[in-house]
Amino acid sequence: MPGNVGEATVNMSKFSGKMSVIIPSYRPDGKLIEVVRKLREKGFGDIILVDDGSGDEFRQIFGEVSLFPEVTVLTHQENRGKGSALKTAFGYCIRERSECNGVITVDGDDQHHIEDIMACCARLQEKPDHVILGARDFGAKEVPFRSRFGNILTRGIFRIACGIQITDTQTGLRAIPACYLRDMMEIEGNRYEYETNMLLEMKARGIPFEEVEIRTIYLNENNSSHFNPLKDSFRIYYTIFTFAGSAAASSSIDLFLFYLATGLLTRMKPEGAWNIAAAAIAARAGSSLFNYHINRRKVFGRGNRSSAVRYYMLCVLQLAVSVGIVSGISFLFPTGNFGKTLIKALADIILFLISYQIQREWVFQEA
Repeated sequence: MPGNVGEATVNMSKFSGKMSVIIPSYRPDGKLIEVVRKLREKGFGDIILVDDGSGDEFRQIFGEVSLFPEVTVLTHQENRGKGSALKTAFGYCIRERSECNGVITVDGDDQHHIEDIMACCARLQEKPDHVILGARDFGAKEVPFRSRFGNILTRGIFRIACGIQITDTQTGLRAIPACYLRDMMEIEGNRYEYETNMLLEMKARGIPFEEVEIRTIYLNENNSSHFNPLKDSFRIYYTIFTFAGSAAASSSIDLFLFYLATGLLTRMKPEGAWNIAAAAIAARAGSSLFNYHINRRKVFGRGNRSSAVRYYMLCVLQLAVSVGIVSGISFLFPTGNFGKTLIKALADIILFLISYQIQREWVFQEA
């Protein structure tokens, strides 16, 4: 677990008012006013609220907090999602707060303790080139089941599939240096999936991050959250599962072509390692075109001529290993076309797990 919770002492004069607090808000209650009050008491001089299409019935709350001189209210005419609200505030800071050192995103439901907000600011002062993430302890008894389960699942996927070890994948408390705001504006997603995409893109873009342990606060079983477990979870996991879908489709194409090719070549030439190699090459030639296109466009979202070269270098190596495995096992245990296809499928599953790591870290990594 990251560093300990403590009474953070931040020299606000050192910030010189150059730290902006961003609060995305949708249909808030009185807790929003309390959050703003605490921030003002601690000396934060620039508080940016984004009314994400809350409607007329919530206008009084935003009107009340807008009376504070430290507060700026930005308004969406209709609900566009938390990610969109954050990007609206980031864009505003780029245009209107060019002197700020960074921003800190805070939820408006009073579930981020003011001392934890200060602790994240203090760590940003110490590491001004890092994104600071507030990390809750999901083992605490007060954590609702849906939040605990969602974090365990997402954390596991992040670690296995994405090579990212994060304690709290759902945290809304994040201190972001100003130099990364344009990067944050480029990240896809308008709702809750945006915060997940942010973590994925930080890894892809080489943006360092660090976690600070914060208090675990859930009020009324987190009933104030507008997170939809089904709809928003789908958005969050979409990017991660796209690669698995791409691999599954490519594997199906590859195995189907391999099965057809082995049958055809067996009729043309006596069975042997040459048949397996030729069939594997023909199958991979077809499936790799599909796989590269999907991975570049839909999974990793980037790629150029050099990534294509790296992809096919990996493809050739992976093909050679696969052919060696299938040929070796088929030699020791002679089998028909279906048996060879089954052996290839099992070998490719193992190679897929290795290939994903290499594609993520090398093939589609930006220079």
